[in-house]
Amino acid sequence: MSLTEFGESIGRTLYRQIGRANGHVQNYRSLPVDVLEDDSSYLVVFDAPGTEPDDVQVRYLEGTVKIRIERFREYRDGFEMRFPGRGLTLDGEADLPSDAVVDPDAGTATLSESGTIRIEIPKESADGRDDEGQVDLDRTDVADVDGRPVEPTPTEELAVDD
Repeated sequence: MSLTEFGESIGRTLYRQIGRANGHVQNYRSLPVDVLEDDSSYLVVFDAPGTEPDDVQVRYLEGTVKIRIERFREYRDGFEMRFPGRGLTLDGEADLPSDAVVDPDAGTATLSESGTIRIEIPKESADGRDDEGQVDLDRTDVADVDGRPVEPTPTEELAVDD
């Protein structure tokens, strides 16, 4: 083996290992999230391109919105997997303000065509209701290029696992 071939072999091995490490980091790093508030609700926004509605689980537990995305790596006809570099299980969570009182059962979630998950949870007055629940996930386009709301398209009701 020549010195050039040896160097190329080391480069390929390092490249594969970096890809694998990146996939593992994705599995443990929380998805980036924005938390917004208006007079009537909280809006939690995650970006997860390539996600399908069946891949997403959304939960609300004790002031925290949690999502879990379990993706499936598609087989590509005619291609061999050299290294798996993308994480298949992604998690994200967002804490609402400590004084937030919400109605999680009335919450809604939408998944846009671009992979943005928007979870809206209405506020309610403090009346001792249980603050654990789950939200249903719909798929729809929710904003135009400038971020302005767009009339939702018909959505598909999806079950979210307990």
